[in-house]
Amino acid sequence: MSNLYVVPTPIGNLGDMTERAIETLNNCDLILAEDTRHTLKLLNHFNIKTKMISYHKFNEKQRSEEIIQKITDEGINVALVTDAGTPCISDPGYELVKEARERGIEVIGLTGASALTTALSISGIETFEFAFYGFLPRKKSELDGALKRVLNNPVKTFVFYESPKRIISLIENIKIHMPNSTLCVCKELTKIHEKTFYGSAKSVIEQLKNHGILFDKLIKNGYSLKEAVNEAAEEGIASKNEAYKASLDIKKIIESF
Repeated sequence: MSNLYVVPTPIGNLGDMTERAIETLNNCDLILAEDTRHTLKLLNHFNIKTKMISYHKFNEKQRSEEIIQKITDEGINVALVTDAGTPCISDPGYELVKEARERGIEVIGLTGASALTTALSISGIETFEFAFYGFLPRKKSELDGALKRVLNNPVKTFVFYESPKRIISLIENIKIHMPNSTLCVCKELTKIHEKTFYGSAKSVIEQLKNHGILFDKLIKNGYSLKEAVNEAAEEGIASKNEAYKASLDIKKIIESF
């Protein structure tokens, strides 16, 4: 019987690829990939030669119908992957899984990497129940409305996804709507440059800004560790102690290249 396999892939560290995921991708007849160029690197790393075609948010509807027909007519096994993490979790896949379910095709999920559960596990925030919202709207008026709806949810642990370019703006809005909240911002999970920022919204904003400013001083300006710390303290960006701690983290990143 033909199956559709939903296969998680590493969110950064290739060591998180499971043996079952490798075996499934090897044994399937076709792999659907969000970005074939990105997934090809993963397949090459694990010497997987299975045929691959694109499946992303721009062709999801059309491609789903084609793939379901192919599974039905040819009796093939298909694996669905996205660029990182688990398909269908703020990633393409819903249309295909829904259509497969409705057509009686067996859908089999594999366990594996997920930014959502990884972040929750290290957050230090209560996780007995939580609400996942994915990416919130970008427009200020829509974002305000979304945050007000979040506040009305009886579940008080929330998970959002956000671009690094917009993260400070999001937290500034959270500070307005949820001034007493505790945040844990997770960056580059499982990667060499992994970093978390924990505390109140105000504290996390300061940590993120200090991290970015110190990085610029050390990299773009070519400062020594001592020079970057002293200048940050003189400019009132952070205390010497805070600047020193942040600069040590950045130094580790620099030395890892």
